[in-house]
Amino acid sequence: MTIDIKSVAGKRLEISGETQVLVVGAGPAGIAAARRAREAGAEVVLVDENPVCFEMMGESVPQIWGARMSGAVRNRNAMTEALLEARAALADLFEIGVDVRLGTACWGLFANQPNMGWMPGVVAGLIDETEGNRYLQCSQVIVATGRRDMGLAFPGWDTPGVMGAGAAVMLARLYNALDSRVAVMIGSTDEALLQALDLADAGVRIAAIVEQADAPVGSDDLTRRVEDAGIAFRLSEAPRGVIAGSDGVEGLLLRDGIVSCDTVLLGVGAVPMVDLLHAAGAHARFAADRGGFVPVLDAGLETALSGLRAAGDCTGIWTAKSADPEIAATEGRIAADAALVALGLESGETAESLAVPAVATVDAGEYRKAWMRAAVVEALEEMPVCQCEEVTAREILEVRPPRYLKVPPKENETRKLSEILAEGPPDPDQVKRLTRAGMGPCQGRRCREQVQALLALQEDLSLGAIPLAGYRNPVRPLSLGDAAVAEDPQVTEHWEPWFGIPPQWAPLWTIGDKYTVASLSTTEDYASE
Repeated sequence: MTIDIKSVAGKRLEISGETQVLVVGAGPAGIAAARRAREAGAEVVLVDENPVCFEMMGESVPQIWGARMSGAVRNRNAMTEALLEARAALADLFEIGVDVRLGTACWGLFANQPNMGWMPGVVAGLIDETEGNRYLQCSQVIVATGRRDMGLAFPGWDTPGVMGAGAAVMLARLYNALDSRVAVMIGSTDEALLQALDLADAGVRIAAIVEQADAPVGSDDLTRRVEDAGIAFRLSEAPRGVIAGSDGVEGLLLRDGIVSCDTVLLGVGAVPMVDLLHAAGAHARFAADRGGFVPVLDAGLETALSGLRAAGDCTGIWTAKSADPEIAATEGRIAADAALVALGLESGETAESLAVPAVATVDAGEYRKAWMRAAVVEALEEMPVCQCEEVTAREILEVRPPRYLKVPPKENETRKLSEILAEGPPDPDQVKRLTRAGMGPCQGRRCREQVQALLALQEDLSLGAIPLAGYRNPVRPLSLGDAAVAEDPQVTEHWEPWFGIPPQWAPLWTIGDKYTVASLSTTEDYASE
């Protein structure tokens, strides 16, 4: 049999190490999974991108940090110490032999599937500031990447001080580095109310909770707790703009006045962080009672890809889970037990069962659509929904090419957004390719759910009817220098076909009029540059 020397057949991947179990994320689920797997005798590596480097925080990755980090985040050692103090259970993992790697981001997972069958197993791409980029081969992977905040556009939302509510809690509780004294919360879901109470306990004065509905959407119990804490609700309201000063936010403009504050918290939706799973090829479904798109899992919390499992908030978010970290920890242990069975280290018996979310008090999909209408469609002026690429809601709904292409204006530029909503929605990935919304450094973390809601409003569809826009590796921004890894010399020797272009030094008369990758010769040796 003749092997195509330009194919992947026979090529090797430069693997820097191996482990039986890789756990991604050192929250309650990840810590519980790593402990269970290690105590059963498995070799375990636990990675967590915290402490996130200051430069990455500046791009609002992986959270919407909103430039409200104190100078302490520049001190890597201090942030590591703060992290270990906040998550004391991490020290126990060190003691029992878990290979804990903090400040290490997993930017991609790769597993064999119908379109790829040459991998040596599940392979993780890892990067940190010390060792750079490398690959780790794993028998089992448990993804426990947690949650992030949904963005919400309004005039001035790109001002320093507008940040995710969850990001604020992380800065306050995980890093002790939140530079905020007075904040306004946008949204009144149970998660937002819990975060408001948490921040108030951390010393941040919550000046108001702004809600577009005529009543708080959170539970009566949490609403009473918020009111007892002296926090006022501003109902039937929506942000109309930001009062900005030299240091960022100085107030939030509402319909009936201005609320003085230095921080605006986006609490309209907590989103499961499924980017790593979806980019790997795992299937996802929309679940309004779990916070949005969540991975499709079996009883052992395994995805459709063998050896790739998930646990914690990335599998779904609901009130009881937000209030009780033990629910996420239970998921971590169940995923670890199933991984141990797959490794032949356990029999498969477990006494724990998965928690099921209670009936939601509010439809998350309709709630997010209502906020998009109140804050974006009814805004007093146009502003970018995608901050990185400066794409407005109008440009998204009209699927207008980027401005730098200087495409002639269309007639419907003079129409109101509410009139444009009657036209059918394109696919989110088409919107991304044609408008560049979601292509910036934050990789769509601020605009992804907004684009989904706009397209749902456009044809009066449920939020779940809009497909999940695709995630691609790397799911964390990488420089070209960081992305470079050692390659098999056989790959670099025949690099031209990998890019789908004619070899540079091939005679012009040997290249057909309609060139395709399939037309490449698999036997002729071409001279490479």
